[in-house]
Amino acid sequence: MSGGYTRKEFGADHEEKTPLAKGTVPVRLSPGWEGTGRSEDELNFKGVTMDQADLEINPPTDRWNWVALVFVLHGIGSLMPWNMFITAKSYFADYKMAETYTGYKLNYASNFLSSLAFAAQVPNFLFNWLNLFIQLGDNLTARIVWGLLIQVTMFVLTVILAMADSSGWPGVFFWITMISVVILNTGSGIYQNSVYGMAAKLPAKYTGMVILGSNISGTFTAVIDLVAKVMSPNQRTAAIYYFITALLVLLACFDTYFALPLNRFYRYHELLTQKESNKKQFTTAARGRSSRPPYLKILLQCWPQCFNIFFTFFVTLAIFPSVQSDVKRSSPTFFVAEDYYVNIMCFMTFNVTAMIGSSVASLVQWPSKKYTVIPVVLRVLYIPLFLLCNYKPQDYVRTMPILIDNDIVFFLIALSMGFSSGYLSSIGMMYCPRDVEPQHQSTAGMYGAAFLITGIFTGVLFSMSMPYIVSSTLFS
Repeated sequence: MSGGYTRKEFGADHEEKTPLAKGTVPVRLSPGWEGTGRSEDELNFKGVTMDQADLEINPPTDRWNWVALVFVLHGIGSLMPWNMFITAKSYFADYKMAETYTGYKLNYASNFLSSLAFAAQVPNFLFNWLNLFIQLGDNLTARIVWGLLIQVTMFVLTVILAMADSSGWPGVFFWITMISVVILNTGSGIYQNSVYGMAAKLPAKYTGMVILGSNISGTFTAVIDLVAKVMSPNQRTAAIYYFITALLVLLACFDTYFALPLNRFYRYHELLTQKESNKKQFTTAARGRSSRPPYLKILLQCWPQCFNIFFTFFVTLAIFPSVQSDVKRSSPTFFVAEDYYVNIMCFMTFNVTAMIGSSVASLVQWPSKKYTVIPVVLRVLYIPLFLLCNYKPQDYVRTMPILIDNDIVFFLIALSMGFSSGYLSSIGMMYCPRDVEPQHQSTAGMYGAAFLITGIFTGVLFSMSMPYIVSSTLFS
């Protein structure tokens, strides 16, 4: 009988040959499901719950933008320590360490902002980079929880110090404040870096929401500071209400972090990230490679956006708040009163415009990734522009000529600087995770956060040279 044969298996060692009709094609075994390169557990659907199956079959949406709002809140919380302390400059310099409160003149007040900036950004800088390579646990939960708990504890201490009468020990108060700022920003560095890593698991819009929250944080802080001053009978009471507000915001961040896994949209994107990570681990294990992220490869891929993020914040922090807060009112008839000039022209102006710029970035991303570097580099021109304004740092005699002696022109420069800072930093953070493979987006997001803090740190250091520049003997 002509034709081929198929095999019908009855056991390991037994088979029966069945003749086929002439002209039929024999059945051939193909790799099929088993040949897809999946792990044995995944092939047998081990560990897949009904909820996970339902999420994959019916991908959910972010109803009412609830997850987006949570990331805005975490963006507010991520920069809350920094914003709360720099905006409270008058509380520290003009009240707690002032001659009218302590009874004698101290140099702590004149150097407070620079000391605060250094104390805040050194631990933030170090722990952002350490947190990128030395992770506390297998996921972000431990880092976020411990980061928030540290911050909450330090704000409780700050409220207690605001209640206490420190007029007899101003030096001790200063150093307790500086030490608490170091510890506070250690927790903030871990928390902020981890929030960007968490947002990078979701679509790029959600990284933009964190940036938006960061910019709202400054506006929120400036508004709370202004309201507390207007409504409170004295600076002590205003400071207590002011710092308690920060405490409540951080507690809200703590609660909403644990509420996120209850949301189907968030669980769905965590599932996608976990599957991509498991697939990559299975592939690298099969090839005998390490499962650690290829840090150098990821950095080289997202380096252009990391530079954009770094340089945007470098220029911004070289100017704000140290230079911008020391620009004095040029005209006595200007519509902003002298008592509120710094609050409105510095803190309110920058934070509101940065928030608007960040909001626009979530709707429109222009220019493209390739050309974003052009406006980023051009922003360096803001540094000489602000120095040419009526910038008069405390305890320094300005020798540089004032070429921009007009409040309206200064206001317009400040508006454009704040808007460009919020916009360019947002699109840089959104572009950064897109330059790498999906399973490495979380690491790329953490790189972006680390370069953000590096830009802030180096910008703060560079801002310390500004008083020396405008008082240089070269202009005398």
